[in-house]
Amino acid sequence: MESGPAVFAATVFLLFGAALLTWTGARARRRAPVAEGVRHAVAVPVAVLAGAVSLALGAWCLGRV
Repeated sequence: MESGPAVFAATVFLLFGAALLTWTGARARRRAPVAEGVRHAVAVPVAVLAGAVSLALGAWCLGRV
């Protein structure tokens, strides 16, 4: 019974991480602001780091199943 919540959490983390990385890449390519009121040089690495951490957490959750 514990594998159900782990799979759900992993799916959420993986979808969020992939969507965040895709969105950040699309915004960065167009030189559009990634975060309102934040310099481009700061916002892009922070968003990429957050996406990568989310993907890593999703992979970790799947590894625990």
